[in-house]
Amino acid sequence: MAKKKQFAVIGLGRFGFSVAQTLAKAGYDVLAIDSNEESVQGISEFVSHVVQADTTDENSLKALGIRNFDVVVVAIGENVQANILTTLLLKELGVPYIVAKAKNELHGKMLAKLGADRVVYPERDMGVRVAHNLVSSNVMDYIALSPNLSLVEVSAPKPLIGKSLAEANLRAKYGVNVVAMKRGDQLMVPPMPSEKILEEDVMIIVGASAGVQKLEDFG
Repeated sequence: MAKKKQFAVIGLGRFGFSVAQTLAKAGYDVLAIDSNEESVQGISEFVSHVVQADTTDENSLKALGIRNFDVVVVAIGENVQANILTTLLLKELGVPYIVAKAKNELHGKMLAKLGADRVVYPERDMGVRVAHNLVSSNVMDYIALSPNLSLVEVSAPKPLIGKSLAEANLRAKYGVNVVAMKRGDQLMVPPMPSEKILEEDVMIIVGASAGVQKLEDFG
């Protein structure tokens, strides 16, 4: 049986807290770290291990055995210097996979150059998702996978109800693919081309951002 991944989350603001709690709920071992005692106490009931530590100090990181974790998430938000220095130290200590939170594009580029394997922009991404939810009533969730590729969860657009996926022909019309359909507790992955689209269906679609935008407008 494969060993479960072990995660460490550094910085327990809203984003770090949410990441740590979600991973712990999914059954993973999570070490939550923050320099603030109150933040550490606040998450202690949700994760397996909590430590108050200064992660800009190399010796502190070594004492935590940080290189033994499969993934380390640097979720430090306000203190950009601490965010950058922690990412650099983690890389130098040989952490296999580093996810770092960035405040803006310039910060993100710097983190990538320092060796972060993945840079995330929670504030920007949440803003994009909220905006899409506001402008299109049938959009339930929206994630930009890259500048030109999006994944969107939509309630079935009214003009498509009663049609099969083959008849809707979304790939030809919009350059998007229906990768899954949710109908109550049932999840169809992938749905058959002959599957009729019902009013209560939720469609999970991936494709070019321009095509996704057209489909939102269509709905």
